Amino acid sequence: MSDYFDRTADKTFTRVYKRETPDILAAFAAFDQAVFAAEGREIPLKYRELIALAVGITTQCAYCIDGHAQNAVRAGASEAELAEAAWVATAIRAGGGYAHGRLAFKLAGDARVEHEHTDEHQHAGAGAQ
Repeated sequence: MSDYFDRTADKTFTRVYKRETPDILAAFAAFDQAVFAAEGREIPLKYRELIALAVGITTQCAYCIDGHAQNAVRAGASEAELAEAAWVATAIRAGGGYAHGRLAFKLAGDARVEHEHTDEHQHAGAGAQ
């Protein structure tokens, strides 16, 4: 995906949103501005930007990583804080794999029970003939 990333040129395609869905674009811009307002929120901006950076890393969005890393630094984040945010994202992503792996065991167990149940019915039917 990074092959498509062009910090300057990509912004020119916002014209499609402006032309086709200006109302939605305006609503999104207002929402985004409210979420990342410098003042008036309970979570300080630096931490909101670090959260956004971690989410961007987790979703692997090059645009989010680029923008929110820069915004976090502007809001006072250190390299150590950026590193920890990246590790938090990595832990959550790895934890998701771990937890979802357990679902595979659960679903495999359900399938095994269903298979065993089907086998019992087939054997019972064969013995009745």
